[in-house]
Amino acid sequence: MARTLVAGVDTSTQSCKVRVTDAETGELVRFGQAKHPNGTSVDPSYWWSAFQEAAEQAGGLDDVSALAVGGQQHGMVILDKQGNVIRDAMLWNDTSSAPQAAALIEKLGAAPAQDGEPEDPIARGKQRWVKAVGSSPVASYTLTKVAWVAENEPENAKKIAAICLPHDWLSWRIAGYGPVAEGEDAHLEALFTDRSDASGTIYYDAASNEYRRDLIAMVLEAAEGAEAAQSHAEAIVLPTVLGPRDAAPVKADPAIAGKNVEGGCLLAPGGGDNAMASLGLGMAVGDVSISLGTSGVAAAISENPTYDLTGAVSGFADCTGHYLPLACTINGSRILAAGRAALGVDYDELAKLAFASKPGANGITLVPYFDGERTPNRPNATATFSGMTLANTTRENLARAFVEGLLCSQRDCLELIRSLGASITRILLIGGGAKSEAIRTLAPSILGMDVTRPATDEYVAIGAARQAAWVLSGETEPPAWQLTIDGVETGEPTEAVYEAYAKARG
Repeated sequence: MARTLVAGVDTSTQSCKVRVTDAETGELVRFGQAKHPNGTSVDPSYWWSAFQEAAEQAGGLDDVSALAVGGQQHGMVILDKQGNVIRDAMLWNDTSSAPQAAALIEKLGAAPAQDGEPEDPIARGKQRWVKAVGSSPVASYTLTKVAWVAENEPENAKKIAAICLPHDWLSWRIAGYGPVAEGEDAHLEALFTDRSDASGTIYYDAASNEYRRDLIAMVLEAAEGAEAAQSHAEAIVLPTVLGPRDAAPVKADPAIAGKNVEGGCLLAPGGGDNAMASLGLGMAVGDVSISLGTSGVAAAISENPTYDLTGAVSGFADCTGHYLPLACTINGSRILAAGRAALGVDYDELAKLAFASKPGANGITLVPYFDGERTPNRPNATATFSGMTLANTTRENLARAFVEGLLCSQRDCLELIRSLGASITRILLIGGGAKSEAIRTLAPSILGMDVTRPATDEYVAIGAARQAAWVLSGETEPPAWQLTIDGVETGEPTEAVYEAYAKARG
């Protein structure tokens, strides 16, 4: 008896991955991957080409019954009325809009304090943003990038007919849509998304399931004045937000997926990469994942919305109807890459050097804000070493400082989530950085509790495939796929290492 197949697509910062999966068991059937270009602004046509290449590598999608796309969050894709991409997509790691983020906080904080609000207008502005949409502006978020375009490229801003995110755009293309000639209908209204990705735009309130077009109008004023901005914001097409197990109103283009499936290939809502990874891991309330990829991300599952009035923790939604309080660092596993390059060693040699040192690297602390930072919000920061002397400046201590700096930055994220009252009973360590023996070994000591290590796998693609299988099944809960655990790491806590780091970062 032929098995039913679904596909999970991960359109990440670095590449596109396509995982063809058995819908009942979650077993990997076929897989393909294609690289994305480097940079913080990218022409989305590269994502489309990479998807096609990855799908071909995966043996094609003709036999796939349902498909979902998980994607890098926050990336701004703006389309004109013909469905053309107006300018390169500004990605989550593009910090150009840091001034706009700061200005948005000031703008909402300008009105006088009310009902116990802080007297400081910046603190007041952050609180108002968090209460409105769950998160306070930083350069990563989509709305700040729209603000940047309005201020720096007003002619492009005036052309905006739709705003979407990388996963929304790719899903729309898979449905067979794309640029059309003048006068033809691009079917922008066919764009769809989910709560998890929409909640990372900061013009969507996941608690009320509503877009805040007034906030879009506010940033468009820089390009066209208040009255025109209001009308424009109302006219812009924003992707329809589907429920966690809703099928999109459109199916995949048979030329792309589902050609040999009766009734065609269903399209599931998709989602943001972090929410998709949590779905792929089967996370529940009390679980926190720490994902070490290009970025470092600590994400917890919460039954209720979380509101961090300081703005440090993002109040996102997940892919199941719950919430995903999340703290993210721009600098993730690339910190190890920097250490490897600086010391002229490979990753195994970096680990050996780090193990030859002691907790605290004999007094050396690295604050690893190489590309600026998002948590804490220091977009213009650089990395710093402190505590260096002639006696302790050795390759071993420097290697240890690189490893500890990465783990301490994630401990910062963990503590921020814990401060909101989140119960943390299990840490799941995933991502490319989790392959490092040094990270795996030292993580429990620096994070302060045991660390569960799922088998290395493509959890965003698995989560997307699991969502596709869920939508296909029509059941109230996603399918129960087995999670393989490679091990549970333990270690004696070394609180002094984190205390020294906290002092050094200030």
